[in-house]
Amino acid sequence: MLDMVYRLDPEIIIGQGSLSRAGSICNARGGKALIVCEQGLYERNSIDRLESILRSSGSDSILFDEVSSQSTSDIAQDAADIARRSCSNLVIGFGSLRTQAIARMTAIIAASDISVFDLLDGKISKKPFLPYIAIPAIDADPFMFTNYFLALDPRDRSIKLIKTPAGMCNAVIIDNALYVNNFTNEKVIATAAFDGFCTAAEAYCSTKANSFSDGLLEQSFALYSSIIKSKLDNPGPNLIESWIDATFLTAMGCSISSPGIGTALAYCISGRFPVAKTWCSTVILPHILEKLSAAKPDKMAKIAANMGEPVEGSSIAEAAAMVTDTIRHYMGLLQVPGRLKEFNLILDHLGPAAEAARDLEFVSYSPWTVASENAFDVVKLAF
Repeated sequence: MLDMVYRLDPEIIIGQGSLSRAGSICNARGGKALIVCEQGLYERNSIDRLESILRSSGSDSILFDEVSSQSTSDIAQDAADIARRSCSNLVIGFGSLRTQAIARMTAIIAASDISVFDLLDGKISKKPFLPYIAIPAIDADPFMFTNYFLALDPRDRSIKLIKTPAGMCNAVIIDNALYVNNFTNEKVIATAAFDGFCTAAEAYCSTKANSFSDGLLEQSFALYSSIIKSKLDNPGPNLIESWIDATFLTAMGCSISSPGIGTALAYCISGRFPVAKTWCSTVILPHILEKLSAAKPDKMAKIAANMGEPVEGSSIAEAAAMVTDTIRHYMGLLQVPGRLKEFNLILDHLGPAAEAARDLEFVSYSPWTVASENAFDVVKLAF
């Protein structure tokens, strides 16, 4: 067995009402925060709540609320300029996956001499960074605890992998209440569960996986499966808690192991076209599971067992196949899209996304060799 070195830098606070801890956490890190967020959070009073918590603790804050669902990484330059002018000494990423990426870039460049485009082109800052606090809302971030994240390049809307300086992420606050309004539609939480399942399955079968990541991810499969099997008739706090637990375990697993081409494709297609990453992952998922069943049938058989499938008396190959069959069955019951063409995409236009996905560094840990044409083959199967 290979030696394992594992370090998790941030302080992690999870649970109902955990946002109330933001003030004391900010005070301990300088007390003058730039909040990078999106305007959709105003509708839920989430931004007002965070500002109030910071004020009551004696912390100062300034808002950068210009992130939208179609924002690209260049707006991090504007956020960094505001951080400098306001003498902010930390950055809070408050909101979606895209917001978290923009906030991380802001924290890297705000005290540095490099630009957003330098980062996107692979340049590494040697100057200090601002401490970064992640407060996710809306969706899950599988790269929350990794030493890299994915950012959208405005020049061609490709996805680039950005290395995170060690120790930059100081704290992660996950408050269940921030997600309640997101899960009023059964298909929204279903695709969120399928999306998480895709990342978890790839990390579980990755060549980088070990017993530690396996233990974390095995628990996530049971949770994702219970969410999907519920048929989502009445989404409520308990369902949200299960989803948060599952995505947290997935993010922890990915910090040790690595996702694969399915996750990369979902990011790259969503980056180029106005389709949510969770929908892309859902469509791609059964095709990735088939690939994993061929490459890692023993691991896939264990996933089936963790899902509660009747694997007793079945061969490893039969048990592995149950995972794909069951996922397809529930996709049918939930009537979620099963083809990329249902999003009005054009197959000939998806080639660059497949190439960009293949070039992401973490794809090299897939349990089979992935070339650009292999990535496009998955796209064609899902189309």
